[in-house]
Amino acid sequence: MKNCVSINLKKNEIVIKLNDNATQMEIIESLKKKLPELKKLYKDEKTPITVTGKVLKNREIDEIQALIKSKIDVEIDFDMPKSLGLSSIKKTFEKEIAISETKFHRGSLRSGQKLESDGSLVILGDVNSGAEVMASDNIVVLGALRGLAHAGAKGNKQAIIAAGLVDTVQIRIANIVREIDRDEEPLHKQAYVSVIDDKIVIE
Repeated sequence: MKNCVSINLKKNEIVIKLNDNATQMEIIESLKKKLPELKKLYKDEKTPITVTGKVLKNREIDEIQALIKSKIDVEIDFDMPKSLGLSSIKKTFEKEIAISETKFHRGSLRSGQKLESDGSLVILGDVNSGAEVMASDNIVVLGALRGLAHAGAKGNKQAIIAAGLVDTVQIRIANIVREIDRDEEPLHKQAYVSVIDDKIVIE
């Protein structure tokens, strides 16, 4: 892919913009070609670099950071969440996640346990009350979901949650939170949870 990386010199920073549809391999190859010209911008000044555009997985962030730092010793800021959760979501986005790296967890999660994934999560068991699961992509629970589930935890509103039974008081996708009133709603069996028109819908 051509032009998957653009470099702009601003007043107090250098902005590296990544094309949202570029693969990590294309970004790395393009960066390798552009780093010599970027290095020419550095004489004595230590102008910080901001990387923006595509939302990256943590290991992709680390790979890009290591590549830049191998040529230029400079402060690099990534304008995207590195951690998962509501507090780190500055902006939401919609990206197809039919293909996603998936982590499998065998067994149920007990109260107090927390499981995170920089991709999708499949729980081969229950998520009990007081347990927490967070994924930057999808969450699938083969058993009952009674604890907290937060899919799209880096801001992707296309993420989904699926469970054999939804019996929880709150569900989250991206920055959207839905409280579930147990007195008003029936138990949702074989539930599919997604975002439609900025609202969380349970089918």
